[in-house]
Amino acid sequence: MTIDAAEGFTALFRSSPFLDRTGPFYSRGQGESLSIGLRVLDHHLNARGLAHGGVLLTMADIALGYAMATSENPPISAVTSHLSADFAGSARLGDCVESRVDIQKIGRTLSFANVYLLVGDSRIVRASGVFAVSQTQSQ
Repeated sequence: MTIDAAEGFTALFRSSPFLDRTGPFYSRGQGESLSIGLRVLDHHLNARGLAHGGVLLTMADIALGYAMATSENPPISAVTSHLSADFAGSARLGDCVESRVDIQKIGRTLSFANVYLLVGDSRIVRASGVFAVSQTQSQ
């Protein structure tokens, strides 16, 4: 099994101690075309041998937030206010999970977006998020 990123993905351009522990996450594109990628490894699995829902929600959260942030110039600073998700499938060891984001609105105080997480052409998670927009620049 390969642990490399899917073709076209590179190391995530912005990380944190939490994402370093839960990843590695990858990315390609920016703004609404930003896609976050994850190759499912042993440490991502739950007791049933599937990608843990918390890992997938983490991926959805960063896909939504980073896509919204990088869709503006300069990038906006936003924090998650609400995140909801529906699980329609699963990912297994070695699978590549990829995000597709649809930004609904970026406002002065709140932003709204939806994301699908896919394995191949199969949608495994549908999530939506509301983000509080800060008037300070992101770092």
